[in-house]
Amino acid sequence: MADPAKSLPRLLLVTGMSGAGKSTVLDALEDMGWDCVDNLPTAMLHDFVHGERQEQRSVPIAVGMDVRSRGFDPTALPSQLRAIEGVTPEILYLDCAGTELIRRYDETRRRHPLAPDRPAEDGISRERGATSPLRQMADTVLDTTDLRPTELRDELRCRYGGEVDQLVLTISSFGFARGISRTADLVFDLRFVDNPHWIEELRPLTGLDQAVQDHCRRDSAWSPTLDQVEALLQNLIPRYWAAGKSYLTVAFGCTGGRHRSVAAATEMAKRLRDAGFSPIVRHRDLASPPSDTIEESPRRSRARAK
Repeated sequence: MADPAKSLPRLLLVTGMSGAGKSTVLDALEDMGWDCVDNLPTAMLHDFVHGERQEQRSVPIAVGMDVRSRGFDPTALPSQLRAIEGVTPEILYLDCAGTELIRRYDETRRRHPLAPDRPAEDGISRERGATSPLRQMADTVLDTTDLRPTELRDELRCRYGGEVDQLVLTISSFGFARGISRTADLVFDLRFVDNPHWIEELRPLTGLDQAVQDHCRRDSAWSPTLDQVEALLQNLIPRYWAAGKSYLTVAFGCTGGRHRSVAAATEMAKRLRDAGFSPIVRHRDLASPPSDTIEESPRRSRARAK
């Protein structure tokens, strides 16, 4: 017999840090057929879900609430959510690094709601502390620091576009010099491979180009390493799914995020597709310009390989 709770429409509380992308999330969910409302007063939550006639909902609902919402109480809100009958409640907490939030506030010239007459970092600090109970109780914490709006929408389509009947696997690349991947569950470091950046004809290319891929494969450690990673992933991915994990992100990193990590992520995605998986591929730093400043010197690269 089917679990009756699974047939109930979802009620998603979209909350978290101001500036982390709540409006983008609600717009994306609305495009996917969800009923959405932003900055709903807490006292109106039950009425919005069931309406004046107390009718049973048939479509999923997303409610945006944060420190600007009237009656917002991060401690009491989860229990208020669970008390609403006829829906399956969930909490999505949107997080973002403080430096990125400050950049977004500077870019939009908006004031932080908790620091209207003070620097944005003061409001960010207060909000992070105030909303920590919601973060701890959230079903999903989504860090949007490194996600462009289109990538955020893709992530939401994977998570909320329908029933997930298999693990959503993402293979990504990034550059350590630009910050470690915040969304990765598993990270593999490719900085032991000879760096194509220091080869004149390869520097302007990326790991998507055949010449760079061929250069990486000539490294004696390349194929054995990817063989071992592939075997590990083929063993772990079904185990993660069996343990109840719906999303897995595997990240490959190099120094700048343009050559070795991109080539590794591209090859691993192909290997896993051949093995019957359906990975999504993302290259975080692919569009970043080449930089001698952040790349390792050939001497340091050789020393790491030894």
